[in-house]
Amino acid sequence: MTPTTRPPHTSAATPSSPHTVLIASVATAALAGLLFGFDTAVIAGVTGALKAKFALSEAWLGFTVSSALWGTLIGAMFVGTLGDRYGSRNVLRMLAFLYIITALGCALAWDWYSFIGFRFIIGIAIGGSSVLAPAYIAELAPPAQRGKMVGGFQFAVILGILLAYVSNAVIGALDLGDSEWRWKLGIVALPSLVFFALLFRIPNSPRWLLTKGRDAEARDVLATIGMSPDVAKAELDAPKGDGRLSWTRHRKPITLAFLVAMFNQFSGINAFLYYLNDIFKASGGSLSPDLQAVMIGVANMVFTLLGMLLIDRIGRRTLLLWGSAGMTAALTVGGLALLGVLPSWLLLPSLIVFIMFFAPGSGAVIWVYISEVFPQNVRARGSSIGSSSHWGWNAVIAQAFPIAAAWSAGVPFLVFAAMMAVQFVTVLLYFPETKGVALEDMDAHMAR
Repeated sequence: MTPTTRPPHTSAATPSSPHTVLIASVATAALAGLLFGFDTAVIAGVTGALKAKFALSEAWLGFTVSSALWGTLIGAMFVGTLGDRYGSRNVLRMLAFLYIITALGCALAWDWYSFIGFRFIIGIAIGGSSVLAPAYIAELAPPAQRGKMVGGFQFAVILGILLAYVSNAVIGALDLGDSEWRWKLGIVALPSLVFFALLFRIPNSPRWLLTKGRDAEARDVLATIGMSPDVAKAELDAPKGDGRLSWTRHRKPITLAFLVAMFNQFSGINAFLYYLNDIFKASGGSLSPDLQAVMIGVANMVFTLLGMLLIDRIGRRTLLLWGSAGMTAALTVGGLALLGVLPSWLLLPSLIVFIMFFAPGSGAVIWVYISEVFPQNVRARGSSIGSSSHWGWNAVIAQAFPIAAAWSAGVPFLVFAAMMAVQFVTVLLYFPETKGVALEDMDAHMAR
């Protein structure tokens, strides 16, 4: 079944080195993570302006911030089905276009309703890409490097968060007046355009091509990305299945995907990212909230890199266990500092320590675990369950956090600390290790 002509996805414009093609494809898909991180964190720098511009109460500010997150839930729930049908790469192109349009729409919003509408739509793009980009990377990556490569998506998320904080600080220093918040939200249209263009230079997933019976194209892509002959043969010979996600058959991966995403959010990470400036203002420290936010962003990036280095060496389960223990301690200290039981200056160090354990633990593991526990024929749809859990809990917490924090800034920290203790026990008793398991063997591995 050798093709007589080279398919369009491997045109002469594609780099000739197989390793280069693989890395370029993974890096391009990971750019979805950068946009995801930037768009979710940039809101931290405009909450005050939005509150003043639209005369919002704490409850309506929470709704405004969470409007994108309800969109992410919709995107995560339904885009996976499109990915299984049309291919992750092809649907990512559509989502990249949405990123461009909605970034400009938020910047040019003429009233609160239009702003909410564009934030909701950008949420659909974020939710969809959080399902499809890690799944695409997992399908291209060799088993021994899968954790590191899919972890690159999380690193891109963290880089996007840091860039959002830096961008907010730089634009804030330009003294642009009432239009400042518009510039902060609109600037992401530029990297979105780059992402859209690069998606036309990478191949379809060979595993997706196989599920569609396009074996010749799959063989060509496997050769293009440098897959070894033995692994390529295993790919071509692997059973394709019926493509139906079933609770009876897939109970274990569904439960694992739901739990790893739920606990990720109950660490409080995104509540902190969205309201970081407000949290630091509440602590009364002398450093500017923007500067402290950048410090948190740098720590997040450094320790996410550490997680990428460790995930294929010591495994996903070990990172989750160490991360849970460290976050429990750090969140307890932070909560007591905000309650006045401990000195307030401990808040910044406790959040940095929290990041030191979150980034290589729950942060690095979530998208790797969600993207690899499902068999190929239902991977995008299965990943949608984990991603929907992530974004659904994210939206609920983002909506509730400013209301709870207005009542007591420290109590939410202690609730998150308790949830991390629960995560430790759950991972210890229930979560299997997936390090080094080939995707084709994952179904059998989950059945043990």
